[in-house]
Amino acid sequence: MAANLLRFGSRRLASNASKTPKRNFHDKLYADRLDYPAPNCRYVKEADLTADMQALKAKEMGDWSALTVQEKKALYRMSFNKTYSEMRAPTGEWKYIIGAIGIALSFSAILYGFQKAYISPPLPHTMSKEWQEAQLRYNIAIRNGAVTGLSSKWDYEKNEWKK
Repeated sequence: MAANLLRFGSRRLASNASKTPKRNFHDKLYADRLDYPAPNCRYVKEADLTADMQALKAKEMGDWSALTVQEKKALYRMSFNKTYSEMRAPTGEWKYIIGAIGIALSFSAILYGFQKAYISPPLPHTMSKEWQEAQLRYNIAIRNGAVTGLSSKWDYEKNEWKK
């Protein structure tokens, strides 16, 4: 059964591979990334070059010492969109992240307050201060935990906590 599944899967893969169009070099999308500094494609495609850019590209094939600084910069801008310092420059995106976190926290606080006020049931009567004091007096009266527990800390002769 496993062999049949593998055979069927490989046939399906082979049939799909022939239907996908072949992508060429310029179909890739250009992106400036610090982790991949020199992509295979150029920022400006060959079809988009102006006459000045084509002349500069032809001049690029010659001696680079004959090129001016402006021409070298123009050649760089034809290949890459940003420099490393431009890629590393702060974008201010942190402001949106902090704002989104603040909005999420405030929404959560409002939702908690709404649930506390209108949805959750009231606390049981055993959570009141009077009930807890009465329970403490009862546990002392029946000497609950007389060896190591609560009653061992109560002085029954003086009717107060041991010091």
